[in-house]
Amino acid sequence: MDRSLVAFDETQVPLYYSRKTADILYKYGPGPRIHFHMGLFESGATPNTTVSQRALQRRIVGSQEAIVDHAARTWGVYASPPGSVLDIGCGVGGGSLYWAQEHGARVTGLTVAGEHLPVIRDLAARAGVGERVTPLFADVHEYVATERFDAAYANESSGYMDRERLFEVVAKSLKPGGWFGIQEHFICRPEWTEFIDDYYKTRLGTLTEYITAAEAAGFELEQDEDVTDRVAEFWVQSMAWNTAELERTERTGEQPREAWTRERLTESAITHGKLFRIWRDHAMETRLLLFRLVGAEGER
Repeated sequence: MDRSLVAFDETQVPLYYSRKTADILYKYGPGPRIHFHMGLFESGATPNTTVSQRALQRRIVGSQEAIVDHAARTWGVYASPPGSVLDIGCGVGGGSLYWAQEHGARVTGLTVAGEHLPVIRDLAARAGVGERVTPLFADVHEYVATERFDAAYANESSGYMDRERLFEVVAKSLKPGGWFGIQEHFICRPEWTEFIDDYYKTRLGTLTEYITAAEAAGFELEQDEDVTDRVAEFWVQSMAWNTAELERTERTGEQPREAWTRERLTESAITHGKLFRIWRDHAMETRLLLFRLVGAEGER
């Protein structure tokens, strides 16, 4: 069954991210490039988790940066950087700032959380790329581009979207021969889908579903890299950070952040352990996909 057609309450997505914003800034900040997605570790690496909370944070943020840069390198961006990028589901702008800072691109970032806009503008200004990063409050399902982009990018955001509509919109937003890069998680064992979709308010799909939707919109798949084994460690490191935060509040007597009660931190640590096993066993897989627009909308 096409997961993108399953009944889905889209109103939960902006609410979810609105409630998460302060916690994202706290856990993954201070920035200016702040990400909210899994990160890449060296093959077989199991870094020691009995280190300081600050060291854990640096490691987590470093892994998030590493996976974005790894994707850019394998997609040939360093050799042929895009002049303009559409960042779909840009969060608080970490990816948008990366494309602007590292590759000189003009970036339009789409977010469904209105309070992200001033945050992104502030972070972009701090990074010195305020003139090259334009955040928009927009739902990609209804988005109509006012210009054609060289590239589009969706980092762990396509799982919240109708895949057929997503590829249709991107096809109309790209220049002929433009590329669409995706980092996403894909269902391999359906019995875990409900658990993950409920936890993250998402609707993950299968790789076949993506390829089918892409081909219908005029794309072909150029690259498909399975990075599951190299991102699974992210859950261990994130679980260690959450545990360290719980221990810190208990040691200092400080009240936990409003969204992070002791019960919530404990639940999160347990859930992260489960997520690590799901990724370790490839019940879910994380892939980096590169699609190229061909056919009716453009030829390479």
